[in-house]
Amino acid sequence: MIDVRDVVYDYPTLRALHGVSCTVEAGAVLALVGPNGAGKSTLMRCIAALDAPTEGTITVAGLDTQADPRAVHAALGYLPDFFGLYDELSIRRSLTYAARSRGVADAVVAEAVDLAAARVQLSDRLDQRAGELSRGLRQRLAIAQTIVHRPRVLLLDEPAAGLDPEARRSLSDLILKLAADGMTIVVSSHILAELEDYSTRMLMIRDGRVAGGGVVAAGGGARDEARVRATFADPPADLEARLVALGVAVERRTGDAVVIALAPGEDAAALLARLVKADLRICAYEPVTRTLEDAYMAQAPR
Repeated sequence: MIDVRDVVYDYPTLRALHGVSCTVEAGAVLALVGPNGAGKSTLMRCIAALDAPTEGTITVAGLDTQADPRAVHAALGYLPDFFGLYDELSIRRSLTYAARSRGVADAVVAEAVDLAAARVQLSDRLDQRAGELSRGLRQRLAIAQTIVHRPRVLLLDEPAAGLDPEARRSLSDLILKLAADGMTIVVSSHILAELEDYSTRMLMIRDGRVAGGGVVAAGGGARDEARVRATFADPPADLEARLVALGVAVERRTGDAVVIALAPGEDAAALLARLVKADLRICAYEPVTRTLEDAYMAQAPR
């Protein structure tokens, strides 16, 4: 759905992107991650056909961003980190304006407005002015404006910035619903916890370059068959030393819980039996689930 090839982008005094290449498959929810200043927003603007790369090519839904930017604009929605709303307009008028400016046919504008409002749970506020909305509701309206023309691709740059926990949960639910409807979504953030609930793929950008081998699977709660987490009841002071003496590879300890890396071919049940036989009291024992942070740290340069 999105194909980026050897993209270089130069500001007057800075090269922001250094030959970036990646492919985002249709239906994916891609977490675009990396530290501040890594080039994430620049890459998003290039994908959105708002900035032309100095070198390289980008296609979105088969459309070249430089050869046919208007068609790309019709195929995607883009919400920047800092967005503006017309505070004096009602939600209905804001969405009507957004629909017409994005080429939605007059005959179906009202239907498009109602659908976009329903998707972001603003149907009961259509006559309320944008300037009267809370930060979370303003974010919902901004997203509704971005999807009112039913794009195939959605780009969200730091969408959870400034939201409270309840608003962030609402945003996560919305992204999951849009993905279930078949939308391809790219979400940029440097806060991994914001991306954990909905991302299926991850791309790391550092210093304007792709890091960690390109697009990889996100955590997604998948089991890591090579690691287990054991929680000990009243662990002895020399717990880690005793585990090492048993030939157990301790990866990390957090309080009473220890993440253990299984040896090649080692059976988790057999390891549990060894721990119990060594008179170590275990109150919980489970496979480790792979998180987005695990995926990020596995790809991060050492």
